[in-house]
Amino acid sequence: MLSNQKGDRAMNNPDLIEDYLIDRNEGMQNLITWFLNQVMQQEALNQIKARPYERTGQRRARRNGTRKRSLKTIHGNVILDKPQFREVPFRTEVFERYSRVEKSLRIAIAESYLQGVSTRKVQDVVSKFGLENISASEVSRIAKELDEKTN
Repeated sequence: MLSNQKGDRAMNNPDLIEDYLIDRNEGMQNLITWFLNQVMQQEALNQIKARPYERTGQRRARRNGTRKRSLKTIHGNVILDKPQFREVPFRTEVFERYSRVEKSLRIAIAESYLQGVSTRKVQDVVSKFGLENISASEVSRIAKELDEKTN
């Protein structure tokens, strides 16, 4: 069984498909959440060289549950379950890859703002990145940060 960001509700492949057919955006969020959680579980397995509760001489660390982490995607915010270890920190590529997208987004917004483009037009520019879900308040917040840094 798969779990989604909404909590305890179990989710399987038909649920993912049904969610997508009812609401594409929410369906994509659920699919991304499930997929990235699976990626992080595989990364955890590769890092500690053992499955949960598995006894092996190659084990590098013991699991210590998960921690909720928010991640902004083109389909909105998703809440992921980031694995935790006791002896060593968990390293994941999931957040690093998405942070590069966010950095590119911030650069595009900064460039547009510095050239005097309106908030509404900045939203149009950002949508070219496939990020239609960015709000005017988010653009304004970034613009305010730029004002503070440039003044």
